[in-house]
Amino acid sequence: MRTYFDKLLNSSQQKKQLPIIYPLLISLFSGAIFSLSLAPYHYWWLAILSPALLYACLSKRTAKQSFFIGLAYGFGLWFVGAFWLYTSIHVYGDTNSILSVLMIAIMALVMGLFTAVQTWVYRRFFPETPLTFAPLWVFFEWSKTWVFTGFPWLFAGYAFTERFLDGYAPLFGIFGVSFVVILLACALVEILRKRIFWIVPSAIVLLGAWGAAQLKFVQPKAEKPLSVSLIQGNIPQDEKWLIEKQTDTLIKYASLSRTEWGRDLIVWPESSIPMFQTDIEPFLDAMNMQATKTGTAWVTGIPYWDLAESQQNNHPMYYNSILATGDEASGLYKKQRLVPFGEYIPLSGMLSWVLPALQNDPSMSGFSRGAIDQKPLQVKGHDLGTAICYEVAYPNLTRRNASQSDFLVTISNDAWFTGTASPHQHLQMVQMRAKENGRWFIRATNTGITAFIDHNGHIVKRAPMDKDAVLRGELPAMQGETLYTRLSDWPVLIFSLLLLVLGWIYRPRKVDVSFKSRR
Repeated sequence: MRTYFDKLLNSSQQKKQLPIIYPLLISLFSGAIFSLSLAPYHYWWLAILSPALLYACLSKRTAKQSFFIGLAYGFGLWFVGAFWLYTSIHVYGDTNSILSVLMIAIMALVMGLFTAVQTWVYRRFFPETPLTFAPLWVFFEWSKTWVFTGFPWLFAGYAFTERFLDGYAPLFGIFGVSFVVILLACALVEILRKRIFWIVPSAIVLLGAWGAAQLKFVQPKAEKPLSVSLIQGNIPQDEKWLIEKQTDTLIKYASLSRTEWGRDLIVWPESSIPMFQTDIEPFLDAMNMQATKTGTAWVTGIPYWDLAESQQNNHPMYYNSILATGDEASGLYKKQRLVPFGEYIPLSGMLSWVLPALQNDPSMSGFSRGAIDQKPLQVKGHDLGTAICYEVAYPNLTRRNASQSDFLVTISNDAWFTGTASPHQHLQMVQMRAKENGRWFIRATNTGITAFIDHNGHIVKRAPMDKDAVLRGELPAMQGETLYTRLSDWPVLIFSLLLLVLGWIYRPRKVDVSFKSRR
């Protein structure tokens, strides 16, 4: 095995390259193992090994060959790393197993095109060096936050949440961490190629991570902590939207909350009230009265039917939203980033045969997107920056909502993915958002993982998964801003662009010749 990898790493010195099938298979394998670096497995070193193997496989390959090597890597990455979609498609979508796997394979092929284009661009236009591979990787990770509405999952930097390199998060965000991870991965390959000078930049970025971790951007406000109770109702997804179960759901959440009135804040999860506010006004009035009487703020997830907007647009305007009411509490947040096939079905008329069970789910009837410039919720004199479920995967969206906020709150329903890695990876993203913005995160979920995350991204307390639970915590409000909150992703994007421009200008002429000679 060692002999083979020596040949792979030193392929530039070989008169004849190894057949293309070998790098294709190695790239497929290396992409498939990447998700093991993330939660709940935490084999963080695979986040170094996986891209390092891809980088080695691209050595001296043509742009066309590199496209398919990247496609193999991307397919393995997404087919294995996002296979948790099988549960929502097959179990709750009532789609047969063969078609479910086929749909995931098609998704992996489409998402794999990101890596395929990335590797094609790398070998077609730039010299072989970590200083061009790493910035390209960052740009294509960033593109996953907005191309086709975005699927910002499986980023390299997440493997180092609560680990040494996450010191860069308050400075440059997740993409800054990813840049360093990929740079170290490529540097490892170069060092094995006996280009020893790469030890120096590797040592510099590692020392920089230590230095970054010493910086303090935020501090607690000089006031008493907020007493918070999170309610985890543990309602199975296949029962959540059944009309005959709606009353039972409300009774369960009200019962779990009975002992918590009198605390500063009670938070219920996403869509914990499985009806529009227009259908349940007496219940909402009763809860508001109870919260006001006991001096408690109450925040809950609820589908919201905006009647005024519906009249203006001549069609119903439904929102997945968070409502704040009760004592010293007000505000309504409407979700901005919706999940395709999770909160609306693209081309639903054409695809109704694919996901038949979801057509009767009110959450699939077509939610509208909330406005970008929404105000934070007001709770006990504090501003709560908000994110609903999948939104927390978008770094810049969470950053905007965190700006000028004392706390961050996210509510979710991961019952769609019970028994998979998805809830754990989702929580890991919340940790990174807390670290980036220097704010405590309040996370209430239906089935788990309900948790309190501090401003350094550490899980302070969490509830058990798939059980009824009440989680209590005392949270300090934070003040100050991290560099990332102030400047967003621009520093790392501009730096990456600068490296690519320099790589293009100073690329060796022989690289261009090698491409021409292989056409």
